[in-house]
Amino acid sequence: MTRWLRAATAIALTLFIALVLTIVPRPQWADALWPTWVALAVFYWSIALPEYFGVAIAWLAGLLMDALLGTPLGAHALALMLVAFVAARAYVKLRLASVWQQALTVGLALALYAIVLFWVGGLTGLDLRPLARFVPVVIGVALWPVIFAALRGFRRRIIES
Repeated sequence: MTRWLRAATAIALTLFIALVLTIVPRPQWADALWPTWVALAVFYWSIALPEYFGVAIAWLAGLLMDALLGTPLGAHALALMLVAFVAARAYVKLRLASVWQQALTVGLALALYAIVLFWVGGLTGLDLRPLARFVPVVIGVALWPVIFAALRGFRRRIIES
């Protein structure tokens, strides 16, 4: 199997798992604490394999997410494009940074993600609970070291074997 095919399989599998984690049934109180799994996966692949994963794939993942969640078409696509763009612009510096320094950039990208979704929700008249939009940003930053280690181990085992 070629490196490209292994990379595409790994990316597709992790995005699928992130989408499943996004739509998995959970108690209503847990909605505000649930991390933005797809945005975290998009950020990781944008810095880990920028030659295989970019803004276009993030846009496709966002459209799929919009279809699954029933949100206005393009809302998550635009938000995930911003996440991928932030990661792509800084990936050289981020690859040299410690995981906690990366977490600060993850926080910025997730905050942009939340702001875009908050803005689209306001334009379309959807629920505008600001706390429910921005708590996952803090949760995502806190989980970044674990997610980064898990995805890096998976990438090394699957792609670079």
